[in-house]
Amino acid sequence: MSTCFSSSSSSSSSSSAKSWIVHGIVAGAAIAAAIGAHAYLARSRNFRSRVVGIIPARFASSRFQGKPLVQILGKPMIQRTWERAKLATTLDHIVVATDDEKIAECCRGFGADVIMTSESCRNGTERCNEALGKLEKKYDVVVNIQGDEPLIEPEIIDGIVKALQAAPDAVFSTAVTSLKPEDAFDPNRVKCVVDNRGYAIYFSRGLIPYNKSGKVNQQFPYLLHLGIQSYDAKFLKIYPELEPTPLQLEEDLEQLKVLENGYKMKVMKVDHEAHGVDTPDDVEKIETLMRERNLS
Repeated sequence: MSTCFSSSSSSSSSSSAKSWIVHGIVAGAAIAAAIGAHAYLARSRNFRSRVVGIIPARFASSRFQGKPLVQILGKPMIQRTWERAKLATTLDHIVVATDDEKIAECCRGFGADVIMTSESCRNGTERCNEALGKLEKKYDVVVNIQGDEPLIEPEIIDGIVKALQAAPDAVFSTAVTSLKPEDAFDPNRVKCVVDNRGYAIYFSRGLIPYNKSGKVNQQFPYLLHLGIQSYDAKFLKIYPELEPTPLQLEEDLEQLKVLENGYKMKVMKVDHEAHGVDTPDDVEKIETLMRERNLS
């Protein structure tokens, strides 16, 4: 009897030990998984987490001289853009990057931080890069906020930042919206086509895609590129070193140099009308729209 009891006790003890081992392994795996998940989430939270918004502004413009300083309902356009950008929640800092002292003085007057940049910058991206190098703090993401979009939605700024943070294979992100049929052949309205994963295929001043009839297809969802874009800060340092590319030069679109060199660009579709100021005639349109929306 005692022998039977001893055997049962031994079996029970062995089973209990195995149970503890199994529980220990499971618990250890759970702890390791928790630690791994925590580390992953920490890396995710820190990935491209420091964000600066830069508003490039130059006085000389072939289409509209002194455009950043044009008055829109009593305020310079650059101020209206800056005020809208300040409402974005993802930006840790905002600066105006300019090569003109009149613009710099105006911006300091309404409280903006200003970085003086060279007149030799060929486009807004190069101006952003020069400004980034002069900032005291280090940033992971740079948002190029077009100074001629005085009604830019803060949610769009936040959206393209989050899009870039969520796409580690992309170095660039931007936004598009629906193209109005009447803007189909306007070269100042840049069109975009994307793949089925939301990455840019091409940008053009012409209508894309272009069908055999040569007419606008009223049923096709054409996309209009909005000027705002964000870059991985490391890529932004590389960008000026890349030689100008044929498509970039032909279309006069800086984002094509990114695509021609094989880099990926994430595109976010938004429900937003473009309200850029390209010519003096656009100012009256913006003011009319602001009155309609009771924006002062």
